[in-house]
Amino acid sequence: MRTKICGITSLEDAMMAIELGADALGFVFYPPSPRFVTIDQAKTIIEQLPPFVEKVALFVNEDASTIDQTCQAVGATLAQLHFEASTELCETLQTPYIKVIRAKKAEDILNFKDEYRLVDAYCEAYGGAGKRINIEWFKDVDCSKIILAGGLDDKNVSFLKEYGFYGVDVSSGVEISHGKKDRVKVQEFIQNAQ
Repeated sequence: MRTKICGITSLEDAMMAIELGADALGFVFYPPSPRFVTIDQAKTIIEQLPPFVEKVALFVNEDASTIDQTCQAVGATLAQLHFEASTELCETLQTPYIKVIRAKKAEDILNFKDEYRLVDAYCEAYGGAGKRINIEWFKDVDCSKIILAGGLDDKNVSFLKEYGFYGVDVSSGVEISHGKKDRVKVQEFIQNAQ
């Protein structure tokens, strides 16, 4: 499974995640989040990263022009839409994007089933807040285009291999504190996902 380490707030954590084998890094452009980064902060980090790493910008309830301008300004390669983005907004975006499904029930995970999508546990706040999704929902489902998020950590990620997810996404599960990653947890998360 491919791995994304989300909620990156420092160059040190970004380089550590890459060195340990992360395929993608996530940068949160949602001010209420404890992992929020400004355009300047993200740009400073991203412009120092090596090539061939996906740089994902996470948005909540933003319009297409804000998403495009932010991604262009910081050098993000993909926008992650943590809200019910309209078809019109998606068609307007110039930046490649991935939709997020905040699943309340089993049927929700089948939304956009022909597209790559990120599936997270539903909670009132945006971002899963470390809440786990019911893994039983994925039994007998084609998970090859699903990136799973929500309540994952270095201990439970290895149990997901049998489902055939395209990738996994973690933030709080590999942290010492909000926005500060733990090297050992990141290393074990990536090793156990692979």
